[in-house]
Amino acid sequence: MGESNFTSKDVYLSHFNPQSYLEKYYTFGPSPTAEKQILMHILRRLAKTFSSGRVKGDLLIDIGTGPTIYQLLSACESFKEIVVTDYTDQNLEEVSKWLKKEPGAFDWSPVVKYVCELEGDGEKGAEKEERLRQKVKHILKCDVTQSQPLGSDSLPQADCLLTALCLHAACKDLPTYQQALKNLSSLLKPGGFLVFFDVLKSSYYMTGNQRFSSLSLTEEEVEDAVVKAGYMIKEFEVISQSYSSNSANNKGVFYLVGQK
Repeated sequence: MGESNFTSKDVYLSHFNPQSYLEKYYTFGPSPTAEKQILMHILRRLAKTFSSGRVKGDLLIDIGTGPTIYQLLSACESFKEIVVTDYTDQNLEEVSKWLKKEPGAFDWSPVVKYVCELEGDGEKGAEKEERLRQKVKHILKCDVTQSQPLGSDSLPQADCLLTALCLHAACKDLPTYQQALKNLSSLLKPGGFLVFFDVLKSSYYMTGNQRFSSLSLTEEEVEDAVVKAGYMIKEFEVISQSYSSNSANNKGVFYLVGQK
């Protein structure tokens, strides 16, 4: 896939619709859609990672949060502070709406309930939402292609970096992807953890009727880029489930835990 088809940053600012994206990928309804299957699998992996007691500390930075908070539900039990970041202003506004409980905010309660059940406490959904809201201390603009992805915002180095379904969309080619992982590494303490999941072999994904480019990567390319960025891979799992054909053309999803 050539760079000419690459969805540029300004297209995200003008055309990415958080509501359409949330409806397509995160409607946690009763029917077993491919999107729901992938989300459940990722939530199970995250619950396991963060309840292990190994991945914890003062600060977690979520890179490319998008308009979503599902990836932070288990993590918020293990960190004192969480920073959410994204390139697209309307995504940050969407997260902010949920944090402030504004009318029209996306309803995450079915997902929250599922995570609470995974963690052995199905009744505590509202409490978990509150806990996460209290832990999110900053909402920052982020650009993974810059050597300082958070610009001049001076944060302490994080104990954990989390990045979910972001880099495949932000990087136009493999060298950019490898460099983005190195750029992000500067935000993490030595010994800190990278929790990373994304799609494999996907050249596009859909949000509403808008098509966005995706960097098609094999598991070998991902592994190589993570090692080159200075991480030891502790866990690498490929989930063979793919999104439905009207959502994306990926061949599976990976879940990786690395240590700097």
